[in-house]
Amino acid sequence: MTETPIQARPLAPAGVAIGQAVGQAQQVLTRLLSGVLAETGTARETYLALQRLALHGDVAGRDRYVRDLSESLDLDLWAAGELADGMVDAGLLTLAEETIGLAEPGAGLRERIRRSIGAVTGPLYAPLDPADIETTVRTLEDITSRARELR
Repeated sequence: MTETPIQARPLAPAGVAIGQAVGQAQQVLTRLLSGVLAETGTARETYLALQRLALHGDVAGRDRYVRDLSESLDLDLWAAGELADGMVDAGLLTLAEETIGLAEPGAGLRERIRRSIGAVTGPLYAPLDPADIETTVRTLEDITSRARELR
């Protein structure tokens, strides 16, 4: 039996290596998330908007929340406002005196999605070293922050 030697790949520049790895991971994980969202009949933007409100402690001034949605979801302000208003109309969020809050149906939906995603991704993350995860998250947050400054 003849063995084919494996040649080492040349090292890619850091930006290329990180970009390829993050892009591939994002693509695969987005497909998994899309499957979970399809099961619940939830639009991706709705799920992401629920996640963004969680970062605000589940309550935020409407203008602040809309600006956050605009920046984080890459929507213009009008579309971000329509998303927030649509979620209020659907009963997922509340609006009282220009303050957006998480409504019970929104909390329930977010929890159902969280559990479903956890069932799918838990086995992927379980064998990873928590210190490696922390380093990866910190590194990606730093890259994201620096990239935003370039815009």
